[in-house]
Amino acid sequence: MSMETWLAFLLACWIISLSPGAGAIASLSSGLNYGFGRGYWTAIGLQFGLLLQIGVVAAGVGALLATSETAFSLIKWFGVAYLLFLAARQWRSPGMAVDPESGVRPVGQPLALMFRGFLVNVSNPKAVVFMLAVLPQFLNPAAPMTTQYLVMAATMVVVDLIVMAGYTGLASRVLRLLNSPGQQRMLNRVFAALFGGAAMLLATVRRASI
Repeated sequence: MSMETWLAFLLACWIISLSPGAGAIASLSSGLNYGFGRGYWTAIGLQFGLLLQIGVVAAGVGALLATSETAFSLIKWFGVAYLLFLAARQWRSPGMAVDPESGVRPVGQPLALMFRGFLVNVSNPKAVVFMLAVLPQFLNPAAPMTTQYLVMAATMVVVDLIVMAGYTGLASRVLRLLNSPGQQRMLNRVFAALFGGAAMLLATVRRASI
């Protein structure tokens, strides 16, 4: 991969990562509920999901997903159900007192948050099909494929970690301003609505339209 191609891919990665989506909502939600230190584990989990998606595309399985209505639908509806589950849990989340000094709630297990982020990414078949359409445009057929995919994966992960750090940090700053359980409960319900909206958008996706 030439430097010019990599720079173009880098720009594409920034555009893709900055675009609002379920991953950004999950990072914002985790930052709000757990603060940056704990909430960032969700962003790390998102990257494991991203790496799996890239691996699926590199292995050629993504082509099957793009052509099989059954495979696409199974993953899509799992994703819809999981986002609705997150919406329901966020809606029911009670407001809690926040330490005015740290602004962080001492809750949230890293592995659970990582798994949450992982599921948010891997349950989106549109992302796999999107990468199947985009990644090959930056590949040089005459160069080793494995090396190029590794470079792409590293670039996408680093950019996404930076962007999700911004989302998580922004939400954790908001957490410091919430002085009452009622305010926190209201914001939790805003994020519940966002998760629900993401689920509805995913439900409208059709394989033939991607």
